[in-house]
Amino acid sequence: MQASESVKYGAGPFQPVVDQCDGCERIVEEEDVRYCRVYVKPAAKWRLGMCNFATHAKPEIKVVKVRINPLKAAKRASRRR
Repeated sequence: MQASESVKYGAGPFQPVVDQCDGCERIVEEEDVRYCRVYVKPAAKWRLGMCNFATHAKPEIKVVKVRINPLKAAKRASRRR
């Protein structure tokens, strides 16, 4: 990217990052202020939960073990044959 094509974060509509963005790889620093290079309003991405652009946070996957009634399982298996 040439200097004439670069984005001016301080002069544009970009807002500074919020505390939840700490550690993200998509943060750029310009004139001692940190901005997200992907999204204009980082606070809006964190309002409803985790930012989908965050490189430092991964969603938690919960595995729930379901108990199956053995009698019903046997009936279902016998119907499939």
